Amino acid sequence: MQDATAPQTGADPTTPTTRDRTTALVLATLGFAVNFWAWSLISPLGPLLVDRDIVQDASLIVAIPVLVGSLGRILVGALTDRLGGRLMMPIVSLLTVVPVLYLGFLGQYSAVGLMLGGFVLGVGGTSFAVGVPYVNRWFPAEQRGSAIGIYGAGMGGTAIAAFTTVPLFELGDRVPFVVAAVALVVYAVAAYLLMKDPPGWTPSRQNLGATLAATARIPLTWQTCYLYALAFGGYVAFSVYLPTFLMNDYGLEAHDASFRMAGFVIAAVVMRPVGGILSDRIGPVRTLVISYAVVTLCAVALVADPPLMPIATIAFIAMSMGLGMGAGGVFALIGRASDPAMVGSITGFVGAAGGLGGFVPPLLLGALWQAQGTYALGLVLLALATVLALLITLWVGRDARRAAEQEATAAPDTPEPSQTEPRGQEDPA
Repeated sequence: MQDATAPQTGADPTTPTTRDRTTALVLATLGFAVNFWAWSLISPLGPLLVDRDIVQDASLIVAIPVLVGSLGRILVGALTDRLGGRLMMPIVSLLTVVPVLYLGFLGQYSAVGLMLGGFVLGVGGTSFAVGVPYVNRWFPAEQRGSAIGIYGAGMGGTAIAAFTTVPLFELGDRVPFVVAAVALVVYAVAAYLLMKDPPGWTPSRQNLGATLAATARIPLTWQTCYLYALAFGGYVAFSVYLPTFLMNDYGLEAHDASFRMAGFVIAAVVMRPVGGILSDRIGPVRTLVISYAVVTLCAVALVADPPLMPIATIAFIAMSMGLGMGAGGVFALIGRASDPAMVGSITGFVGAAGGLGGFVPPLLLGALWQAQGTYALGLVLLALATVLALLITLWVGRDARRAAEQEATAAPDTPEPSQTEPRGQEDPA
């Protein structure tokens, strides 16, 4: 029997086979996961660093890699449009090895060293802006939500860090950093040898500054920036601060708090591809409406400081599921409604917004706990911010429907755009 994935005689050479698409998706997802594992190494150690009197509060230390990794996505996304994901993913992975080894052998023993190492460690967080345009180019429009959602599951690298960092650290201060560095090098070599550029891909020749300026003029860029700042930013904020939250508010030990944080991360990771798949089936706007409604309800429930078991645990897990589903829905919306040639640049801006959304809340929550001894106000602000995201989602859906109706009225006899490379806005609802 002939292999269904083998190229057929007379087939379009620019159409990738199922095997090629699967390989590209797997390699990109692995790269995202390994880099996010490295990017998240400091977070599980936050309580231990405080116990050792290296830092007085872990909020700033765990937030610095998030900030740098977020802002760096703007540049890395634009570079991916120019250089391609096949080259950028190994480069980012190898660059991340440097701060990982620095932290393992030198930086972890002082607050200044942690801040310096965490600053450069942010490079690992930029890997997200490489994989989205790379995966987007491999798949037709009707499959991009699912594909990018599956790729987004690579954020499970934070779960790897949550489960392994403290146990490995107990074997030796340098062990978790050395293990992560080895994984990065192995992946970088494998990716360079096995990754391919998508068929038909050509490097962007536009000046980098002009590309960023053009991206900033697209309304969808800023709309999805806020949506992702809430969805992914909320996930990042809780994934780095939840151990401290649980230790302060519920008196948990560091091990217990870290494992509960890992459960939060896993729920979000599982739901991110679900968000992409639902976006392909019911539309990204409907998917986002559901996810933001769930997050709002959970935040309101947590304001009352309910018992950890079962109410608070259920609320945190449900919130995590809503945030994960929302993160998948945002990039399904981008894949549907934007020019494929601009996806990398838009992803850079949106990814930066998502990371910044994760940078501010830990600092705010830490300040609120110091000032008030409660996180209630922070949860109220989360609920209000999520309601705003819900309204923006409905606004985006309305504008997309209007644009589609105007195009249909202006050119009723014009064939619909190619599903593989859409030229204009599609109705994302």
